[in-house]
Amino acid sequence: MTAYLARRLGYYAVLLVVAICLSYLLAAVALDPRAYFQDRIPPPPPAMIDAQLSTLGLNDHTPLADRLWRWFTGAVHGDLGRTIDDTSVTAELGRRLGVSTRLLLAGTVLGTVVGILAGAWTAVRQYRFSDRTVTLVSFLLLSTPTFLLAVLLKIGAIKLNAVLGTDLIQFTGEKDPDLHAGLWAELRDRGVHLLLPTLSIGLVTAAAYSRYQRNTMLDVLGADYLRTARAKGLSRRTALLRHGLRTALIPMSTYFSYGFLALFTGATFTEIIFGWHGMGEWLVDSIGKNDVNSVVAVSTFAAVVVLLSGFLADILHAALDPRVRT
Repeated sequence: MTAYLARRLGYYAVLLVVAICLSYLLAAVALDPRAYFQDRIPPPPPAMIDAQLSTLGLNDHTPLADRLWRWFTGAVHGDLGRTIDDTSVTAELGRRLGVSTRLLLAGTVLGTVVGILAGAWTAVRQYRFSDRTVTLVSFLLLSTPTFLLAVLLKIGAIKLNAVLGTDLIQFTGEKDPDLHAGLWAELRDRGVHLLLPTLSIGLVTAAAYSRYQRNTMLDVLGADYLRTARAKGLSRRTALLRHGLRTALIPMSTYFSYGFLALFTGATFTEIIFGWHGMGEWLVDSIGKNDVNSVVAVSTFAAVVVLLSGFLADILHAALDPRVRT
């Protein structure tokens, strides 16, 4: 198993380098940092613009290969360059990384667990009222855009707060900047602010995973090994959990890893709507400013997350299916 995982890790390292290079090339070709300075009123002199772009490593008069090599060698040493406003990309990435990680991690874990359990449960209860109800709710959530779901959750929170006559549910920002009441009060405040953004991501994630998990679970319910397990004396619940669910989780492990990029895209709208200053908001702002280095930094983060998710899927696949280890 160690050799298998080592090979997979090597593949992912090569893919990461390719993804980073392609991201930089696409961003450098599609974005125009020079326009960011030329659109100022009054516009700076051309010589000043050239000097500033050269300092940032974004001068379009420099060959693209040279700009890529300068950025890549700096990135290897932990320097992701400067933003178009001449601040550290690495520092900004670190600040926003913590915000997005809290949001994505909570929503992903909640959605994955609920979706897998709901999918397996509805498969066992196929065509019953509970199965049809979960199916209807799942399709409603899947057909609702992420930004619309986030707005609906905000409206619901406003209505609930008005009924209760108190600000029970907070949904703007990641915390109350004026709160200074000790550790536990701040943790509670962060949890309240995290509730609605987590639900907006977790609900859609759970709906998608429940559909896939239901289908994979249905594929194994009539398998011979389940009947054999029952014939050996195992109860139906034990046979389903120990043999059925374990087999049905194998394709889900792969879907989880490569579905994470869709979660990252959904989190972009969620962060903007709920006022979280994370990676998604930064990406939108950077594209608007033609900030090549920041766009590449966010793309690199997305590539690392997806490839790490793929490596985690390989570990889960090897743990669930012993044949992979050989």
